[in-house]
Amino acid sequence: MSCCTGIAVPLAEDTARSTSGAKEIGLASRDLGGGLRQTVLALPDVHCAACIAAVESVLRRVRGVELARVNLSTKRVTINWRGKADESPDFSAELEKVGYCAHLASSEEGAQDPVLSSLLKALAVAGFSAMNIMILSVSVWFGTDPATRHAFHMISAALALPAMVYSGRVFYRSAWAALRRGRTNMDVPISVGVVLAFALSVYDMLQNAPYAYFDASVSLLFVLLAGRTLDQMMRGRARSAVGALARLSPQGANVVTADGAVSYLPLPEIRPGMHLLVAAGDRVPVDSVVVAGASELDYSLVSGESCWRHAVQGIEIRAGVMNLSNPLTLRATSSADDSFLGEMARMMEAAESGRSTYRRLADRAATLYAPVVHGLALVSLCVWLYATGDLHKAITIGIAVLIITCPCALGLAVPMVQVVAVRRLFEQGVMVREGSALERLTDIDTVLFDKTGTLTLGEMRLVNVGSIPPEVLSLAAAMARSSKHPASVAIVAAAGRQVARASFDSLKEVHGHGIEARTGEVVYRLGRPTWASSAFSPSADEGNSTTSVLSKNGHELAVFEFEDPLRPGARELVGALRAAGLSVRIASGDRYAAVSSVAHQLAVNDFAAELLPGEKVDLIRTLASENRKVLMIGDGLNDAPALAAAHVSIAPSSAADVGRNASDFVFLSRSLLAIREIKETAARADALIRQNFAMAVAYNIVSVPFAIAGQVTPVAAAISMSLSSIAVVGNALRLGARTRMRRDIIQTTEAASVKT
Repeated sequence: MSCCTGIAVPLAEDTARSTSGAKEIGLASRDLGGGLRQTVLALPDVHCAACIAAVESVLRRVRGVELARVNLSTKRVTINWRGKADESPDFSAELEKVGYCAHLASSEEGAQDPVLSSLLKALAVAGFSAMNIMILSVSVWFGTDPATRHAFHMISAALALPAMVYSGRVFYRSAWAALRRGRTNMDVPISVGVVLAFALSVYDMLQNAPYAYFDASVSLLFVLLAGRTLDQMMRGRARSAVGALARLSPQGANVVTADGAVSYLPLPEIRPGMHLLVAAGDRVPVDSVVVAGASELDYSLVSGESCWRHAVQGIEIRAGVMNLSNPLTLRATSSADDSFLGEMARMMEAAESGRSTYRRLADRAATLYAPVVHGLALVSLCVWLYATGDLHKAITIGIAVLIITCPCALGLAVPMVQVVAVRRLFEQGVMVREGSALERLTDIDTVLFDKTGTLTLGEMRLVNVGSIPPEVLSLAAAMARSSKHPASVAIVAAAGRQVARASFDSLKEVHGHGIEARTGEVVYRLGRPTWASSAFSPSADEGNSTTSVLSKNGHELAVFEFEDPLRPGARELVGALRAAGLSVRIASGDRYAAVSSVAHQLAVNDFAAELLPGEKVDLIRTLASENRKVLMIGDGLNDAPALAAAHVSIAPSSAADVGRNASDFVFLSRSLLAIREIKETAARADALIRQNFAMAVAYNIVSVPFAIAGQVTPVAAAISMSLSSIAVVGNALRLGARTRMRRDIIQTTEAASVKT
């Protein structure tokens, strides 16, 4: 079977991989709800914009397909289709019709790059041939008798033939696979140019001409392969972070059965409800809840946090977290596909293959290259043949035009920057759900914040712990251990290990009021002040604080004051946004006093409180009617409509599922400085895309006229074309240069806030 690139992948393996039938694909698909399913297929043969266009167009014609999106970096295609799992279309067969092998993608895929290995072998053969032919050519250039010259030309032809056959098939098979199905790709003009250059050299040899250009034809092939190999290696550096996410999760887990036995199961077989045993030093395979045990957890590779977290019974843990000190027994709450890592991987794949305005422009331009390239080459050949009558020179110029006009740089201008940007943000603890959001983020002029869970952590903290006697705090913590209320959690956290081992005759939580405990005739109450102590006269609610009272038989023992602290980096972020000339506002559903307090701390004068979800949407629409581009940052269920209505939106990973799904970016760290990083990365990516477009256009404006004028040899054309592609990819890689420094700054800020 012919595949797009035809690069040294054994035919048997190709055949095996291409046999992912409709039933297998259907069973492996993911249910998105509402009758919509998602399938991810690996496409080892895609390598250019024409490949992307061919794959997506053929899949979109398949009945039931609603979306087909190719990710050039990971060489995968994501297909959303409607139907039943056992009635899946045979996508592999459809792709085979246009010359592309396809098989179900796996998490193990991508550990090694077979394409790069094959390119290196082809490059080595071409380099060996070119080097030896060049040695013989030097002797011819310095003058030899006709018989010796002819012998050297024949030896050169013998050396060139293996390179043309073995090394050239990288381009030939790709070009033939396209042509035999009535389409074209970027390897067609390259193949025509290489074959014509070799054929012209053979003709000169048979005519015993003074010069035969075997050195040029093989050097041409060598340079083209060198350019493609470097391009592949540089793409490897910019490879999608999806592979890194996959490596965070183990390949299986130890499952504890009902009779206490432990057996190992592969990751795809883990189901919600199973009990898992995770040893110290292992990563959590799927989202889970701690059933038994206590340990320390390292979240650094999942959320970027440098501080460890303590895990006890009832704590929820995300997939990919490292268990550090003691074994834990967990109850799985999701399958591998539906776990946190699975969701993050899908976000990034969608972002990397998203279609921004720039990318759509580049894709449209790349699809026009075939008629333009071949038309220019043919016109150049005909004009030079008519003007000079020299067929040899006309063909040489036609070859140069064929090669130099290949629009690889234009096809790579946007996707490479997009892939590097998504990876950079991943390394900063940010997931990008939609690639075009990076472009939209550069347009914003107004930032709208939710308060609770966004500007604040949404976690209560006891602020007057120093004024509470230790024995009273210990007693309150003993009562609070039975409750999940944020105030109870804060009291237990403040008490630490000094929790009284009090034995109560009864302990109950009174909904809306607090906790009541009885010991003989003594009644303790912890909760709402007016409920716990009849003598309590609450003052006006001040700012963002909340008050609880511990009483004994109605007599006040202690007053507990709580606050919802600001997120780390909130002040710095608001200051940076203002410095950038953006309008900063707060729109919250919380009480006026609480919103006013946070606004005062952040020096934000424009805020609105006690808003319903619909009122937040109305506010955004009003701003939009004033031609404002709004960035909405929120986390709650009530923020989801506003997140969806905004020009671009960001949510923390602690947001409700619907909130994360409605946002364009999800940041994993506690620090809001991640938002500054998102904005700076988007601005930098926009600048690099513009630079790449400028380089690609300038390359064609400058080089094509020289080629048509006969001032560029085929080898020089190959060098020029390869360098243009490498320059574009290298420019994209500049985006990731400051990744480690910026991440260290954010982690240092988070660590300082935790200590505080």
